[in-house]
Amino acid sequence: MIATNIILDGIFAAIAGIGFGAISNPPKRAFIYIGVLAAVGHMCRYCLMNYAGVEIASASLVGSSVIGFSSMYLGHRAKLPMTVLTIPSLLPMIPGKFAYNMIFSLIMFLQSMQDSAERIQYMDMFFSNSMITLTTLFFLALGVTVPMFLFPKYALSFTRKSRWQ
Repeated sequence: MIATNIILDGIFAAIAGIGFGAISNPPKRAFIYIGVLAAVGHMCRYCLMNYAGVEIASASLVGSSVIGFSSMYLGHRAKLPMTVLTIPSLLPMIPGKFAYNMIFSLIMFLQSMQDSAERIQYMDMFFSNSMITLTTLFFLALGVTVPMFLFPKYALSFTRKSRWQ
């Protein structure tokens, strides 16, 4: 049952990643790599959150780091820039539920100006959802850029054979 949940999570993330990739019109050979990266990164985050008890922001950092390091290798193999593979692969990991709840609680706060108890409740929801959303987005960006900072020669020229051989 656990393996089924992990595999389904990867399949759905791969489908979403490929769909996001189709928007930017990459070469057809990129779609398989985008799907693999989205699946592996999202499955890594899913396992950390559900089976290791790690919160979403730290799990997203690890998952996006996996995507970043893997995209260096796969980008070289497919002769594609790293961003063609990483951006669509990261999009399924964006915390949409928390972003939606952040906006929802802001709207409810504005509509409950007469009741101070409700205002406090909605303001608390707004700040907690905002912190989770912004921290997770920051860690997603950080995790995918770490490989570029650690290996600048390879990250900027990995489509050329001379650096890797």
